Amino acid sequence: MRSLPEDRTARAVIRDEALRLFAAHGPDAVTIRQVATAASVSPGLVVHHFGSKEGLREAVDRYVVGAFEEMLGQMTSASGPDLFDPSATRSLAEAVVAHLPPDSPAPAYLRRLLLADGTDGSGRRLFRQLFDLSKATLAELARAGLASPGADPDVRAAFLMANDLSVLLLREHLTDILGSDPLTRDGMARWAREAMAVYGPGLLANPEGGQQ
Repeated sequence: MRSLPEDRTARAVIRDEALRLFAAHGPDAVTIRQVATAASVSPGLVVHHFGSKEGLREAVDRYVVGAFEEMLGQMTSASGPDLFDPSATRSLAEAVVAHLPPDSPAPAYLRRLLLADGTDGSGRRLFRQLFDLSKATLAELARAGLASPGADPDVRAAFLMANDLSVLLLREHLTDILGSDPLTRDGMARWAREAMAVYGPGLLANPEGGQQ
C-alpha cells in the first residue's frame, strides 16, 4: 500500500517503508536504522518525524487501520454494494482484492495487528468494526430474502467474519496448498465460487421462509 503521489513527503516514505518491513519481519525485529536505510534517509530524520520507534509503529498502526476503515466505510455506505450484484464487494477479503495491489504489505500487517492487538488496542477496535460489518451484511441479506439470520445472528455473523478473516490470516498457507493466491482477482473468484457452494444450502433462506 503506497501513498498517493502527492503524499510522497519524507514522513510518508518512512512510514511506507516501515510498514513494509514491519509486515515482513514484525515491528520488534526492525530497527530505526533499517527503516532509515530502506527510506534512504538518516536515522535522525526518522526520530525527528516520529520521536521513537514506538511512535513510528503507532503511526503505521493508524495508517493501516485508517485504510481498512475507509474500505469498510465504502462497503457500508448508503451508496455501497448492491446485494443483488454478483460483482459487488461484500467481504473484507474481496475489498482487499478490489482496493489494494497484490504486493501490498497491508494484509500481512493487518494479520500482525489483529493477532497482537497493536500498541493501543487498534487491533481490537478494528476487529469489532469487522464484526459490526458482518452483522450489518447478514441483516441486509436476510431482509433481501437471500439469507437466514439463524437462531443466533451474532454467532452466525461472527462465524462468517472468522471465515472471511481466515483468508487474510492464512494467506501464505492457502497459496501454498492451492497453487494460487486467494488475495488476487483470479484466486478470489476461485475461492468465492466454492465458498458460496458451501454456504448456499445452510446460509440462504429456504423457499418456505423458514430459518436454517
